[in-house]
Amino acid sequence: MPAPLSRERIVRAAIQLADADGLDAVSLRKVATALDVRPMRLYGYIGGKEELLDLMVDAAHAEIRPVGDGWREVLRSLAETTRQAAHEHEWLADLLGGRPQLGPHALATGEAVVAALDDLDVDAIMPVVAAVNAYVIGAVRREIAERRAERATGMDEKRWQASLGPYLERTFATGRFPALATVVRDAAHLDADHTFRIGLDCVLDGIEARISR
Repeated sequence: MPAPLSRERIVRAAIQLADADGLDAVSLRKVATALDVRPMRLYGYIGGKEELLDLMVDAAHAEIRPVGDGWREVLRSLAETTRQAAHEHEWLADLLGGRPQLGPHALATGEAVVAALDDLDVDAIMPVVAAVNAYVIGAVRREIAERRAERATGMDEKRWQASLGPYLERTFATGRFPALATVVRDAAHLDADHTFRIGLDCVLDGIEARISR
């Protein structure tokens, strides 16, 4: 006998569909098919697709559990666990941001972060958290877009750069973009992990400088 229907089963089925084929694969009809029930039965548990997407995001927040001693470690952990969750569930990158998530898992994440910032002025807490989240969302969306581009074109970053090499050489030879030419030719080419962590350090250093005034 199949397990009884529940919100948790519906959300789990939707996440499995999204993990496999992206958000376009998530519809109430497809979720119902995966659960071997009629679509109308789902409405006894959820209000519609928008609520389902919110529930999926909240379920993903169960994997975002920031830990550490002090505000800096907790904010770093928030950034890294959010990034890990988005790499595990690519669709999450499309749904992060916008209005605050208010589900129980998202609130637990927020509670852990805000509790670690209790030494800050109360008016500074939300802007600080928002700054870290904005950096993470932007960085993660860029990384996921790169991953999707690789799949769509069949070209990884090195092959793509090699294909553009002759064009860039001709363009830089004109002397119109000397600063860019120097960076492209001479700067270390860091992988995504290093790039993310250096950018995060810049954000955290800025926060530290501001709250230490």
